[in-house]
Amino acid sequence: MALIKSVRGFTPKIGKDCFLADNATIVGDTTIGDGCSIWFNAVLRGDVNTITIGNHVNIQDGAVLHTLYQKSVVEIGDYVSVGHNVTIHGAKICDYALIGMGATVLDGAVVGEGAIVAANALVLSNTQIPAGTIWAGVPAKQVKEVSPEQAKEINQKIAHNYAMYASWYKE
Repeated sequence: MALIKSVRGFTPKIGKDCFLADNATIVGDTTIGDGCSIWFNAVLRGDVNTITIGNHVNIQDGAVLHTLYQKSVVEIGDYVSVGHNVTIHGAKICDYALIGMGATVLDGAVVGEGAIVAANALVLSNTQIPAGTIWAGVPAKQVKEVSPEQAKEINQKIAHNYAMYASWYKE
């Protein structure tokens, strides 16, 4: 069973039909919407500020979500895919966005609807990533545009696949 820990008077809130891997860690002022999956070794550490996750989000293995004390929060919209070993620190990720494996998204950054952050990219603090764009590199820069429909289709497919994968673990 996942480690779900209260801290500073905050207890995580978990939506309906979520899969929480046995060694996922969810702490403090963290809210997870319906139909989400939080995978192995993922850490959602809402100890110093708020983490809010929408519906049908997958937070994949080894991802870490955290914030700055009294300065930043994590906001994740609906149908977002957060890849393996991603770090999101005090950033906003809008609906249907995809954060590729190993990427880092820092405080105050906003990843627009349907945007894609490529694997191992570094999104610096306060970067504004427009909807329907693909960003890559260190530091991340825009490399391509993709239609909102294409981005939504790609990420919906991944989000639906992760819902299917999570169903394999339900007893």
